[in-house]
Amino acid sequence: MFNIVKKIFGSKNERYLKSLRPLVERINSLEEEISSLSDEQLQSRVQAWKEEAAAGASLDDLLPHVFAVVREASHRVLGMRHFDVQLIGGIVLHQGRIAEMKTGEGKTVVATLPVVLNALTGRGVHIVTVNDYLARRDAEWMGRLYNFLGLDVGVVVHGMSDEDRRQAYAADITYGTNNEFGFDYLRDHMKFYAYQLVQRDLQFAIVDEVDCILIDEARTPLIISGPADISVDLYARMNSMVPKLKKDEHFNIDEKAKTVTLTEEGVHRVENILGLENLYDPENITYQHHVLQALKAHHLFGRDSEYIVKDGQVIIVDEFTGRLMPGRRFGDGLHQALEAKEGVKVEAENQTLASITFQNYFRLYDKLAGMTGTADTEAVEFKEIYNLDVSVIPTHKPMIREDLPDVVYKTQQEKFNAIADDLLELHSRGQPVLVGTTSIEKSEHLSKLLNKREVPHEVLNAKHHEREAEIVARAGEMGRVTLATNMAGRGTDIVLGEGVRELGGLHILGTERHESRRIDNQLRGRAGRQGDPGSSRFYLALDDSLLRLFGSERITGMMDKLGMEDGQPIENNMISRAIENAQTKVEAHNFNIRKQLLDFDDVMNQQRTVIYTQRRELMHAEKLEDYVLDMIQDVLDDVYSPVGESTPDSLEDEEERSMLMGRLEEIFNIKRLLPEVESPEKEKTLNAVHAHLEQLKADAGDQYEEVLRFFLLESLDRNWKEHLLQMDHLKQGIGLRGYGQRDPKREYKREGYELFEELLFRIKENVVRALCRLRIRKKEEVEGFRHKEQEDLRYGAPQKGEEKKEAKKEPQRRAEPKVGRNDPCTCGSGKKYKKCCG
Repeated sequence: MFNIVKKIFGSKNERYLKSLRPLVERINSLEEEISSLSDEQLQSRVQAWKEEAAAGASLDDLLPHVFAVVREASHRVLGMRHFDVQLIGGIVLHQGRIAEMKTGEGKTVVATLPVVLNALTGRGVHIVTVNDYLARRDAEWMGRLYNFLGLDVGVVVHGMSDEDRRQAYAADITYGTNNEFGFDYLRDHMKFYAYQLVQRDLQFAIVDEVDCILIDEARTPLIISGPADISVDLYARMNSMVPKLKKDEHFNIDEKAKTVTLTEEGVHRVENILGLENLYDPENITYQHHVLQALKAHHLFGRDSEYIVKDGQVIIVDEFTGRLMPGRRFGDGLHQALEAKEGVKVEAENQTLASITFQNYFRLYDKLAGMTGTADTEAVEFKEIYNLDVSVIPTHKPMIREDLPDVVYKTQQEKFNAIADDLLELHSRGQPVLVGTTSIEKSEHLSKLLNKREVPHEVLNAKHHEREAEIVARAGEMGRVTLATNMAGRGTDIVLGEGVRELGGLHILGTERHESRRIDNQLRGRAGRQGDPGSSRFYLALDDSLLRLFGSERITGMMDKLGMEDGQPIENNMISRAIENAQTKVEAHNFNIRKQLLDFDDVMNQQRTVIYTQRRELMHAEKLEDYVLDMIQDVLDDVYSPVGESTPDSLEDEEERSMLMGRLEEIFNIKRLLPEVESPEKEKTLNAVHAHLEQLKADAGDQYEEVLRFFLLESLDRNWKEHLLQMDHLKQGIGLRGYGQRDPKREYKREGYELFEELLFRIKENVVRALCRLRIRKKEEVEGFRHKEQEDLRYGAPQKGEEKKEAKKEPQRRAEPKVGRNDPCTCGSGKKYKKCCG
């Protein structure tokens, strides 16, 4: 029934595209009028629209004329005129959707249409790419068009100064990578003054390769870290233990979930080696955690697969793009475990200072859109997580690429020998081949096999990426064989060389199926661009990771029925379908991982939103005294809650009275503010604190508000950092609540809320404590102290007979209360005096 309805009325996507046709016809009807305008007239129209948009004109009303002008300007400046299907793509992006467009359909040019339209608001448009090379390339290439229309372009890449970033973000259009945009957002929320901020409000972003950024990379949150108090010797100690533990006897590995668990025998073995009585004692939780991380480093993470070692450093290889990720580190001590495993310098483990997931960062934009060649398989996730609909845009010319059935072998060795033999044959007849591998290790293994057969070839992986653009651009020339990890395929078109079309175009050869169908489709999409001929085929083995871990027994059963002999491949559409089903299972599994990460981060996101909103207010507010007075009142109400408006003496319990007076001294420095009163009531304390603030205001003069701003932000940042550490610890152990029949997510939300409530009060308490101990010295006093110190240095210690005299003078000169080494420091840091200013 569903298929019948679909045939009569068309699919949802077809109906949506049909609704855009009148808009495309309207744009086309303006072409003759627009093409008759001079360059200056085109530019003046854009400036006029900017003024209209600023006055509140609807962008939807301006769309037909703006798109017509951009198409004409593109034709004049770039020599490229937008096709009708590209106009449709531009409308889809403007409407805040994802446009799925096949490789070679000109996504970069499509983006210029909605970019110019939305840049008219003056609030900035961000174009997000997967690497710095593409950001620079597109900013320079498309920048010619934008500059022609009177719009300025900025680009944000790694290594730029804050001033350069600020200028880039102030431009009408800003290119950059997802990492740079996300980290700039976090860094901005760690700055003290409004003039230091680099980003503006987040209005509209178009994400290129949207599936890579919003799906694949969404499992790894962005984290800014600082050093934590864990000795690096611990990692070496754990690393030396790994050879003493045997797989299946002392620990079990789950390759699907990428987890390691100790057996009961393994727990006893670890306890004996470390000399512990109980590994699961809360005091020993650090050992338990790092033993498991060391085992993961040795048994689940491989050199030249998940990471490489270069210049004495362990550098992550991106699972989905095959690119190196310098500066990024695995969390929870795993990176340190890998460094210990590889015998390089172990860097200190870091503590989270600020973090956000890509999901929650990109949901901050008022409007979000994306482009990719492969999004439809993840349409449900895009809708559920980002509220983004996927629209499949038809190709300008029919797709004629031939996707051949998979070929399946029994073992890796048989498969790679067959691949090398087939590559020799393809090369000898002149057909260019792009070979997709899943790791650096496998690309280098295949390279050795081709060298034995004397097949000339290029290798493109994270170790040899400097010539990426050149290698990929020439991959369509006659006789070329290019071995590449997943990195070859993003952003650079493979143009067919002379005579290649007659040979069947570019052939894509996959050495195994990836966990995600999208990655396979991206590889296939390198061939058959713009109506070119091409073909693709995947070579598989029964011991490939995907088939071994996720392939059902059904596939093995099929093999047995079909009768496989050594070296004999099986080519069968039923096998291909069964493999796709295995991929669907993995995609669902990975979606659950991303969903769980988001569920936990949503709790943090609510807290982050409150803290960051409050932080922005404090940075921009001109008058902060009201904030401080409210804090003083809240803290005072809490301290006096046992007695209300009475004095501490009204408490009958001596211990309670002592605790109350202790809090008054600890927070309000009461003995100094009210030295003559032994047991002050609430109003007297409040008046004393207000009088102290008035004195600070008089002493600080014009700088009073900045003094308040400093203590407010310093307390907020320090306590937020400690709160993040507490939340990390809570998340690490929350899964165990499931054994007690309690929902870990609900428990995390409940306990996280309680910790957050404590955080908000602790911030207030710290601000009040610091301000009540603050004294501002006049410049002349400071100069006098400096002069005295210089005299002491010049003339040395006082002569005999003067010592007692000087000793008596010193307390008067300092005029500060005596502080015990274990008392809170007078600077207001919250630390003990001996660990701070002492």
